[in-house]
Amino acid sequence: MPHKPVRKAIIPAAGWGTRFLPATKAQPKEMLPIVDKPSIQYIVEEAVASGIEDIIIVTGKNKRAIEDHFDRAVELEAVLREKGDQELIQLVEDLSNMVDIHYVRQKEARGLGHAVYCARKFVGDEPFAVLLGDDLIESRVPCLRQLLDVYEECGSTVLAVQQVPLPDVKKYGIIDPADRNDGSAAKTVNGRLIRVRDLVEKPAVEDAPSRYAVIGRYIITPEVFDILGATPPGASGEVQLTDALRSLARIQPIHAYLFEGVRYDVGDKLGFLEATVHFAMERPELAASFGSFLTEVVQEFEQKKISVEAVNQVAVSKYNTRGVR
Repeated sequence: MPHKPVRKAIIPAAGWGTRFLPATKAQPKEMLPIVDKPSIQYIVEEAVASGIEDIIIVTGKNKRAIEDHFDRAVELEAVLREKGDQELIQLVEDLSNMVDIHYVRQKEARGLGHAVYCARKFVGDEPFAVLLGDDLIESRVPCLRQLLDVYEECGSTVLAVQQVPLPDVKKYGIIDPADRNDGSAAKTVNGRLIRVRDLVEKPAVEDAPSRYAVIGRYIITPEVFDILGATPPGASGEVQLTDALRSLARIQPIHAYLFEGVRYDVGDKLGFLEATVHFAMERPELAASFGSFLTEVVQEFEQKKISVEAVNQVAVSKYNTRGVR
């Protein structure tokens, strides 16, 4: 019996973005640009490139800019037509025609699990994708498409995972692989597909069942909605998607897939800067001049570092000389 196709995707975007204050005080963190596109546009483009037909973005207060970004901009289009700028007209029109996007508001911050639950009426009884906006993934085949290919083979929930350093396991949901030999090795299919026995949300290093961290791409079967509806908030007052997936794993198979690609955590300042540099260097019109600028900056700061070290050495030498006297 063929599996139901995955046609819909949920993009949670209701968080406060406190790690980027004050920039996010009056604008959604999802609208912060990576070069010249807001980060959420990269996520939407990945979904579309993977074959998704309908997207629902779960928003919160002060997120109207997201809706405006993907909507028609009639006045702007008129101005561009007056200027005869066909290239920008095409860019703006393509953005608003990219895919059907719907919106639902998460009225209070109650965690990722609750945000997904808010989209249950949109999804219905179909399997669906979830893409988290903090994870930008650069890959030859879109990460979500990789998961969809796995789903089409196995028909079960599929989680994107990558191995992280052991000290970092406390930052992620971590899978407990079936048929594992120890805390860091698991039986894989074709080196990438892992059967999941259980999941642990942000475990202590000593309690982590593996180093396989769940990254922000999921294909989930609709049975999770009944579980989410019955899942009580945790100690933080939030409904965790990981807790619901743990329960789901007890009634149906769940797989994890070691995706191919480079992931940038754009919810973190360093990851955001890394992504900006990477995507800028991939732009033909920017690569040469921006690359030269980066080289100059590195050389400048290396020189400053050498100068500071030289001054410190002189100071230490003078101090030691005085001490000898």
